[in-house]
Amino acid sequence: MIDPKAIEPSAQCGNLLNPPVAQGAMLAASGLAASRLLPPLPGLGLLRHPLVLLAGGIAAGYLLHKYEKEIVQFLAQGMGMGKDFILHQKENLEDLLAEAHEKEAAAMPQPSAAPAAPADPTAPATAAQAPSTTSQG
Repeated sequence: MIDPKAIEPSAQCGNLLNPPVAQGAMLAASGLAASRLLPPLPGLGLLRHPLVLLAGGIAAGYLLHKYEKEIVQFLAQGMGMGKDFILHQKENLEDLLAEAHEKEAAAMPQPSAAPAAPADPTAPATAAQAPSTTSQG
């Protein structure tokens, strides 16, 4: 007889023919087949030419130099907004922690400061409450 506990872990792993898994595998296979069967586009080879890459780098450097002040101002504004966001989140976290500590302190029972009195005054004294009978001498 097959133990049901032995089947349980394999059932949790899922089936390989599960629709999302099979759909993803079919999409990957069709993409690979399409890339192998279709001829490469003629313009993409030109973009990898060293002179085109050099010209792109020169154009990017010129634009960075021309708009340097605007770029620095934009980045400084973004960093200031990020700093404000972080400080605001830090305040929110501190407020949440303080609130949690207050709830935790309210939930805990407060120990009493007065010593416990015996329940029955006519009951005999215990060893801790009995007066000392040793003689000094």
